[in-house]
Amino acid sequence: MGRNNYWFLVIIILAVLSIFICTNTPLQLGLDLRGGSQLTLEVQPTDEIPKITSNEMEGVKAVLDKRVNGLGVSDSQLQTVGTNQLLLELPGEEDPSGAAKVLGETALLEFRIQKNGTEVQLRDLQTQRNSIESVLKLIEDNNNSAQLIKEININNEINKLFEKYNIKSNQIFDADQFKVLRNKINSQIAGLFEPTSLTGKYLTNAGRRQDQNTNNWEVTLSFNSEGGEKFADITKSIAGTSRLLGIVIDGISYSEASVGRQFETAGITGGAATISGNFTADDARNLEVQLRGGALPLPLEIIQIRTIGPSLGTQNIRLSLFAALSGLLFVGIFMIFIYKLAGFVAVLALSFYSIFTLSIYALLPVTLTLPGIAGFILSIGMAVDANVLIFERLKEELRNGNTLIRSIDASFKNAFSSIIDGHLTTLISCITLFYLGTGFVKGFAATLGIGVVLSLFTALTCTKAILKFLMSYQGLRKISNFINLKQISTPSINVQQ
Repeated sequence: MGRNNYWFLVIIILAVLSIFICTNTPLQLGLDLRGGSQLTLEVQPTDEIPKITSNEMEGVKAVLDKRVNGLGVSDSQLQTVGTNQLLLELPGEEDPSGAAKVLGETALLEFRIQKNGTEVQLRDLQTQRNSIESVLKLIEDNNNSAQLIKEININNEINKLFEKYNIKSNQIFDADQFKVLRNKINSQIAGLFEPTSLTGKYLTNAGRRQDQNTNNWEVTLSFNSEGGEKFADITKSIAGTSRLLGIVIDGISYSEASVGRQFETAGITGGAATISGNFTADDARNLEVQLRGGALPLPLEIIQIRTIGPSLGTQNIRLSLFAALSGLLFVGIFMIFIYKLAGFVAVLALSFYSIFTLSIYALLPVTLTLPGIAGFILSIGMAVDANVLIFERLKEELRNGNTLIRSIDASFKNAFSSIIDGHLTTLISCITLFYLGTGFVKGFAATLGIGVVLSLFTALTCTKAILKFLMSYQGLRKISNFINLKQISTPSINVQQ
């Protein structure tokens, strides 16, 4: 087997491997192709920071990035719009309001110590909270039964609590309003605790686990060395007393715990703590995401929530696929009509190129959007352009009277510098767009850049290897397969070589 046939075998193996990757690794689709949610967030100034600068925006983006990653939404896009807005895209996210709640809350974690003389008030508030949590659990266990909620609303004690905390409704009180009531009670509880120097800024990690005895979910906390020392000092100061340690997030108490006498000497060491507040799995996950991401340096306001349905994404995919295949078909017809056998080789090379490119998109992975597909189709044009340069050189060499094999070698050699220059200038543009652009512009630049590199490989390697392989068959080694013989001025040329 000749050297050129070895290259052809390598290309076939790469093609088979690429097909395997494409069939077993799904492509990552963007919001416009997959459907999902789009949130417009506005950063709000505060008394301490009245003017929002680029530094503040970067700080907010850093926290949001961590929270989005914690949500588990892949291929999300977060970009700055104007001076104080952020555009967040969450492909595949079906609960935009839930995501907005997790992303928009401040999540300021504080450890507080109970104030002296507040034991009776705290006990009353905890009793009220326990009553509300019992109602919420009852509603949840009965799948939000309308009849049950109606019966609960008749309860005078419950109605008195809603009146006390000034929660009014023209309709019956449902589960959401009971949660509002619980938060108001927890805010009252938080007011019975005085702040300490230990806050969420000393947090290094947050996690969640399920209590084996109660099946309730807990949120675990880990502090850095300085935070661990502060936590030990705080717990030491109240160990063995009636004062409780409160864990407060955004002014709402999530947990109040006593510290036993065994910690009077050194406090609770090890730099770890647990928040237990009758959490569901979703509650624990959301709180974990917020704490791990850190507190937002500035408050956010959700000014728009837009949902793109999967049906629209499916339609976009169908139209994009039709456009891509139509483009390939017309290009293929043109190449075969103008360059004959060489045009057929170009179509084969473009097919290999498409398979290679899609497999790279799946491996990296590249998030495909409509602009990304446009970049892919444009890169096909770049690959065709390289073949056109090679085949025009081939026809020129044949017109000059060279043999077929020498003309093929000379065409690749003479077109090499032009192909390199064209691809390099396009690649420079892609790099510039990727680093200076945002959102969809980056997606376009990424797909086009990958395509440019691969088109260079297919033009100089695949096309040549396929041509050489076909030229090993005597029946195909005819100049008439590449050019009209009337265009050759020298009639004595050997048409078999």
